[in-house]
Amino acid sequence: MAYSEQLAKKVRDALIGVPRVEEKKMMGGLTFMVNGKMCIGIAKDDLMVRLDPTVYDAALKRKGCREMDITGKPMRGFVFVSPDGFKAKRDLDDWIDLALDFNKKAKAYKKKK
Repeated sequence: MAYSEQLAKKVRDALIGVPRVEEKKMMGGLTFMVNGKMCIGIAKDDLMVRLDPTVYDAALKRKGCREMDITGKPMRGFVFVSPDGFKAKRDLDDWIDLALDFNKKAKAYKKKK
């Protein structure tokens, strides 16, 4: 699964100045790790956002947002946002801000041996 290079550039630009950002190719997409924790990703043309589960339900009501369901079971705290949900720069910035805010308190996943 390829990912949008154009969207990747927009996310990179938005993350300029954020410390400890690392890009990793995962599941055919691109993931931006912040402080060693999954934060934002790109799958095809969609944005993947890891956000605080307390704002999950409200986020799902926003334009272009849907549950992240890749295994048959929605992953609470992760959403996909289609391009119509971040057409305006301020909307993309808002999604990125939600992910960065949660990243400060999110726990890193332990690496499997």
